[in-house]
Amino acid sequence: MLTSPLQRAAETCRLAGYGAHAKPRPELVEWDYGRYEGMTSKQITQIRPGWSLWRDGGPGGEKAADVGRRVDRVITEVRAAEGDVLIFAHGHVLRVLAARWLGEPPETGRHYLLQTAALCVLGYEHADPVIRRWNQPATA
Repeated sequence: MLTSPLQRAAETCRLAGYGAHAKPRPELVEWDYGRYEGMTSKQITQIRPGWSLWRDGGPGGEKAADVGRRVDRVITEVRAAEGDVLIFAHGHVLRVLAARWLGEPPETGRHYLLQTAALCVLGYEHADPVIRRWNQPATA
């Protein structure tokens, strides 16, 4: 089990019953939005029309390629593990992780909408990386 060290993901991991076994990984922290941290997309596009996180990143923060390099390290660790690996992290970083799992550029994560507290399962069909489930709502 791997988790972002940030409170929201670590607490979700704990509440799900896996906190005692999870290993915090700094690579799983949310995308660094730089000077746009705490702003909504609507607020950002008012000051920078046409802005896209996926294309432009955050000024003073990360671009998609930066996040891709981080999650590539996690993917290497996951692929070397025996058995299943649970990951608790944040929306944008998980979308990049899915894209990189499939061998796609990090920017492709823009196509993988992800809701809060959704269950996603990445895996293989034969030797090919696949998405087995995506954005499945959590059930009580």
